[in-house]
Amino acid sequence: MKNILIFSSLLLSTVAFSCSDGSLDTPEIQKNYATTISLSDKNATAETKALYSNLWKLQIDNKVLFGHHDDLIYGRTWMTLPGRSDTKDVVGDFPGIYSVDFSEIMDDRSATSTLNAHRLRTVKEARARGEVITACAHLNNPLTGGDSWDNKPGTVTAILNSGSPTNLKFKVWLDKLALFANDLKDENGKLIPVIFRPFHEHTQSWSWWGSSATSEAEFIQLWKFTIDYLKNTKGVHNFIYAISPQLDIIGTKESFLYRWPGDDYVDFIGTDSYHGTNTSAFSSNLRNLGQLSREKGKPCGVTETGVEGIRDGSGKALTRYWTDEIGTPIENKGVALVITWRNAYDPQNNGHHYFSTFSGEASATNFVKFYDMPHILFSKDLPKMYQMAEQITVQ
Repeated sequence: MKNILIFSSLLLSTVAFSCSDGSLDTPEIQKNYATTISLSDKNATAETKALYSNLWKLQIDNKVLFGHHDDLIYGRTWMTLPGRSDTKDVVGDFPGIYSVDFSEIMDDRSATSTLNAHRLRTVKEARARGEVITACAHLNNPLTGGDSWDNKPGTVTAILNSGSPTNLKFKVWLDKLALFANDLKDENGKLIPVIFRPFHEHTQSWSWWGSSATSEAEFIQLWKFTIDYLKNTKGVHNFIYAISPQLDIIGTKESFLYRWPGDDYVDFIGTDSYHGTNTSAFSSNLRNLGQLSREKGKPCGVTETGVEGIRDGSGKALTRYWTDEIGTPIENKGVALVITWRNAYDPQNNGHHYFSTFSGEASATNFVKFYDMPHILFSKDLPKMYQMAEQITVQ
């Protein structure tokens, strides 16, 4: 375990430091943090409130959780092996945050999915180690029967038409999610909190809930309907609701507020960032995200990122990717987490659909250096994420 101190004083140094993009910042992120923050679900469980307080405290302390999607379910050369992890193979430790997909739990694939039992198992294993769980949902199209990328306009309109076949089907999908969430308990019988980010990358055009398939009003209504149905109708009280617009080029603080459903319906401000090696864009966007986070009193983080194959446009391996493109630009930006996308199971190495390292991969040595960076947290570095952070109140 790295020798770090998570729970440092709220009164931190204001010594200037050099940013990764060459500019000189004073660490504003160490000031102006509220000590009372609010969840959208006033009936959230004690453990959910505790997790929320610790995400906020991580930002105050300039610490960043590292996560990897599906890290515990499969890797480049293995599938559904308990205790296995591509991350652990390289550094001897699990990610601090574990990302999964809830879509096959919810939609019409639920009856035939071979991975849902492993999703349940691995979420419980991660929680038993004190790790944080987050989930997206690449839901199939409930109107057409197509996949998430079947983006012909009209699906959201049909969902919002109360009593319509699509509306009723979507409610069944939410019912299945609620059943899963309300039965998702740790070894002590306590509900396991999940950072849930429905309708991710809504700024892009490719999904049936995306920018080309819905109006702003429809998207906001869909978001509110989903959250209200889960927490009010179905009694799900262990979710932290995260929005995650995608921003790959330099944007502004307002870029993260595209189709914002309102402060009362968002708990966590995420961003999916597939910026490649445009480090200046990443650094600038992180600074804006951290500022917005402080203004709204909501934790924030990078909910997806990575470069496919960890190589540049010419196919050359990015052997310093982890320290130079992730670890350095994210330092002192006031974000709680960074999650890389999945490593596809490909034991014959026929392709390069992977976004994190694994044993023998060209950037693995640099990933060890990334692991040793004091502001980057893996499983063994975590504070007690499910006990209230000192000096933080969650309403």
